[in-house]
Amino acid sequence: MQIGGLVKSSLLDWPGKLTAVVFTVGCNFRCPFCHNRDLVTGELFKKSGLKKIRKEELFEFLEKKRKLLDGVVITGGEPTIQKDLGEFCDRVKKLGFLVKLDTNGSNPETIEQLIRSKWIDYVAMDYKTIFDDYAKIGWKEKLVFGVKESMKKIIESGLGFEWRTTVVPGIHNLEILKKMGEEIEKGVWYWQDFRPENCLDEKYLKKKGFGKEKLEKWRKVVQKNLPNVKIEIR
Repeated sequence: MQIGGLVKSSLLDWPGKLTAVVFTVGCNFRCPFCHNRDLVTGELFKKSGLKKIRKEELFEFLEKKRKLLDGVVITGGEPTIQKDLGEFCDRVKKLGFLVKLDTNGSNPETIEQLIRSKWIDYVAMDYKTIFDDYAKIGWKEKLVFGVKESMKKIIESGLGFEWRTTVVPGIHNLEILKKMGEEIEKGVWYWQDFRPENCLDEKYLKKKGFGKEKLEKWRKVVQKNLPNVKIEIR
């Protein structure tokens, strides 16, 4: 596991639970609006000289927090590109923690293994845009197929889950969001307004988010067909 960051205590990343949040390095997507550029590209360590967190160092911390934290959130970057993710989750579970996975859904085989092995308890999957538009933004067709498969496996898993979308000017509008809602079978769908911070594509640094008022208007329309649409403001 390449671990690039750790939030030692959070109430924001898993509703109702106090968690540690582990950030993995690297991602197989290059979303132009991504604000985790330094983690995705590894620039954080190249520029600053910071060292990645050693796995044993992390587990020493978790061992001390067994009675204080409810769980561990594994996010990124994209955790499912880490070859030892299953082993890592298994070790976290054996310490008595619940495990939440944040993923872009591109590796359905890995997600299926984690579900089957009972190494995860909750999944938050990114749902970027309607499936037909993934390729237009630069995501390869194979990865888009994986997202569809992952969505199906997560729904059928019996685990708690949610979908997450960063709503981005130039990519999303009301009609796109309505179509996205039709592609979701069920579940809670969280919207996050775009923030022009540290984006992979510098063009997005000049864009502004839609704002809570507009997103709320759109949510009222979309939730006529999909009731559990929520706006997350941080």
